[in-house]
Amino acid sequence: MKRIFISFAIEDEYLRDFLKGQAKNENSPFEFVDMSVKKPWDSQWKTNCRTRIKGCDGVISIVTKNTKNADGQIWEMKCAKDENIPIVGIYGNDSHSGVTIPSECGYIRLMDWTWSNISKWIDNI
Repeated sequence: MKRIFISFAIEDEYLRDFLKGQAKNENSPFEFVDMSVKKPWDSQWKTNCRTRIKGCDGVISIVTKNTKNADGQIWEMKCAKDENIPIVGIYGNDSHSGVTIPSECGYIRLMDWTWSNISKWIDNI
C-alpha cells in the first residue's frame, strides 16, 4: 500500500473528500494523508507538512481555478519537488474550465481525474 499526500485549495475541500472516499475503496492502491490547514498557516504547519510529505510515496494535487491563489497548496507542490517526491496534478473538473497551474509549479504533469489514470500513476511510483 502506497501513501499518497493529497494537496488541494481549501475551497476544493469537497473534491478532497471525494478522493478520500475513493481511497477507502477496498481496491484502492493508496492510503490518504490529510494535512488540511485547520488554523492559521504558520511555520509549524509547514514543518509538520514537510515531514508528512517526505513520508509519502507521492503527491496528488487537485488542480482547479482556485489553485492559482492557494498559497498552502502551492507550497505543498513546491515542497514535494524540493523533497524529490513524485507529484502529479489531477483536474478538479471535466471541462478544465478556469484551470491554470501557477507559474512556479509549471513542472507538474496534469491529467484527467480517472481511477485508471490515478492507479497507473501510483503503480509507476
